[in-house]
Formats: sequence, C-alpha cells, structure tokens
Amino acid sequence: MNVTVCRKENFNAAHRLHNPNWTNEQNQSVFGKCNNPNYHGHNYNLIVKLTGPINEDTGYVFDMKKLSLLIKAEILDKFDHKNLNLDTEEFQHLNPTAENIAVVIWQRLRPHLPENLALSLTLFETERNFVEYHG
Repeated sequence: MNVTVCRKENFNAAHRLHNPNWTNEQNQSVFGKCNNPNYHGHNYNLIVKLTGPINEDTGYVFDMKKLSLLIKAEILDKFDHKNLNLDTEEFQHLNPTAENIAVVIWQRLRPHLPENLALSLTLFETERNFVEYHG
C-alpha cells in the first residue's frame, strides 16, 4: 500500500523570461511583460509530494520534519528573495520559466530522498498558473 505525503512551502523570487538568441521584438512578442529588463517577481507556492509505502516501525512514509529541513536547505535558502537570473547558478543559462524552475527543484531534491519514494511537485507561479513535474 502506497500513500502520498505532501509538504507546502512558499518563496518569493524575481526573474526575467528572455532568450538571448532572439531579438528584443521576438522576446517581447513571446514573453510580454515577463520580459521586463528590470525583472518582475512572484510569490511561488510549492507542494512537494512523496509517494511510497508506510514504514511499519514509524508509521511514516517520510518524516515531514526532515522533508521540511530538506526543502529549506535545497530550495528556500537558494531561491527565496533572490533574482533567479542573477543570483542562482541554475538559471545563469536556463530561462527561469515555471516549467524549468519545477524541474530544477525536482533535481535538487531527488538525490537526497530514498529511491523507493516517488517524488513529484506542483509549483504555483500565480493563483491560476501552476506546473506539475513527476520526474
């Protein structure tokens, strides 16, 4: 029997959606206001989901305190109140779209979790726009 446990966190970050291989006109046409050269910000909501068997000894799928600390160390401490384009290694050459941010978050968390647990996440960029990534 598998159960999914979820942890919700939030972080605030600025970014600019921009493809350096395109003209300013192309960037403006595709990314619109998100291509603002002075950047813009979002209040991101992140839901991290782990699916796996319940441990007979603990009754847990995964210790939620450990998950909270992992998310803090690997995601919040790196991305919260940062300009993703300027302040993070991951987005120096990767457009920080919600899709790419979700993949990067998954890649940062996956190595620290037991292999028998499936990891998926949902990243809300706005109340109405969100992405899911399952690895």
